[in-house]
Amino acid sequence: MTEHLTTRRTGDALQLDLRGEWRVEGLAAIDSELKRIDLAGVRHLTLRTHQVTVLDLSAAWRLREFLQRLRQLDVQVTFEGGAEPEQLRVIDKSLARSPYRAPEEETAVEPVEALGRHVVRTWREMVEGLDFLGRVLVTFVRALASVRRLRPISVARHVWDTGVTAIPIVSLIAFLISVIIAYMSAQQLAAFGAEIFVVDLVTIGVLRELGVLLTAIIVAGRSGSAFAAEIGAMQLNEEVDALKATGVDPFEVLVVPRVVGLVISLPLLTIIADGIGLAGGALLCRYLLDMPFTQYLERVDDAISPTTFWVGVLKAPVFAMLIAMAGVFRGMQVRDSSRELGRLTTVAVVQSIFLVILADALFAVLFMELDI
Repeated sequence: MTEHLTTRRTGDALQLDLRGEWRVEGLAAIDSELKRIDLAGVRHLTLRTHQVTVLDLSAAWRLREFLQRLRQLDVQVTFEGGAEPEQLRVIDKSLARSPYRAPEEETAVEPVEALGRHVVRTWREMVEGLDFLGRVLVTFVRALASVRRLRPISVARHVWDTGVTAIPIVSLIAFLISVIIAYMSAQQLAAFGAEIFVVDLVTIGVLRELGVLLTAIIVAGRSGSAFAAEIGAMQLNEEVDALKATGVDPFEVLVVPRVVGLVISLPLLTIIADGIGLAGGALLCRYLLDMPFTQYLERVDDAISPTTFWVGVLKAPVFAMLIAMAGVFRGMQVRDSSRELGRLTTVAVVQSIFLVILADALFAVLFMELDI
């Protein structure tokens, strides 16, 4: 057993286990250990990297040269799990990138061909999205083993950026919407002498639907776009590749803290929006219908069921996950130009709002079936 690798030989198959820290400081030892490997008669090599704690770009380059030498000897190289280290992919992508890319020729596309391309593109994006979601969940589960890997300081910063700084606009929108609902319903119900039911409409509408939905839409336009733009700019500046080259997982540093931060902040914003919305309804009922605040509060207590408040709050983490995932996913897709950055930022906002409304509709059906 050596410091950086161990070997296991079975016939013409060789298993190579990398372990420890592969850094530029240890290149001399790494070169020495790689040269001592007996490759005589080897036809299959299985490489295992799960014990590697750090793999920087210089050490990855040495590993790539070693694997190229094996392939020149007609040795079949496979990685356990099927995925090679991210640092090797960064090197291959950098070497394959051309300094000039000729523009694609514009050709007429038949309608059926265009439809086929759209279906294939949509399917591939769905697969990439599911793969991205799975990787985020795996990274989050691994980070649970250590508080440091959860990066609480970064999470707190994103809670501040996405939650605390959004309180003014969320409160203003919640207040105005509740006033509009109360005013319009009061006009209609006054014809039947049922002004008291204005309180029911405001309370149930804000707590079950409008509070969380409007808050999620505001956060999608505000924070979802910020996630896509921030990570996209880092992609253009090759900062994400730099993280990979130094052995740092960008999902652990860039993606998971943003998702966790938004999942924490959106339910809190929803509770604030609910309170401001009920206060707006109380003010309008007081000055438009001459309804005392005590009567308003009594009617609020009678109108809501034990699940009314929690129905809205339970939606918030799901909406937050959808918004954050759409933002970081599109940000990680940015390549080549600032035009792509603008396009994918727009796509992130549109998709996050669509997913929030779709999820809200599914929740409505689910709660109706459960009689909640």
